Amino acid sequence: QVRLVESGGGLVQPGGSLRLSCAASGSIFSINTMGWYRQAPGKQRELVASITSGGSTNYLDHVKGRFTISRDNAKNTVDLQMNSLKPEDTAVYYCKADRVMSAGGVRYNNWGRGTQVTVSL
Repeated sequence: QVRLVESGGGLVQPGGSLRLSCAASGSIFSINTMGWYRQAPGKQRELVASITSGGSTNYLDHVKGRFTISRDNAKNTVDLQMNSLKPEDTAVYYCKADRVMSAGGVRYNNWGRGTQVTVSL
């Protein structure tokens, strides 16, 4: 079974920074795409940033230039560096790992439980 655990959320003032980390475990051989999604109260979950095993990245327009996604393929981890945070970035942030090849086979759409990010004075 593939398990994803996020860390690094918290309360930060506008203009501040946070770094989210996600570690995948479960006898993993490889992970195709890893990403961060977020869901604010009353809104749909949206893709914030994703990164392929080859390092290709994709960002939500509203976070371009402020957030940076990175991953360590050997450690099966993905990080999200968030700078110049705004109140509208407040949400629960979820880690996702797609097309995970493990000892248990290929698993798609693997999600973490989420970590709260609150941007407020």
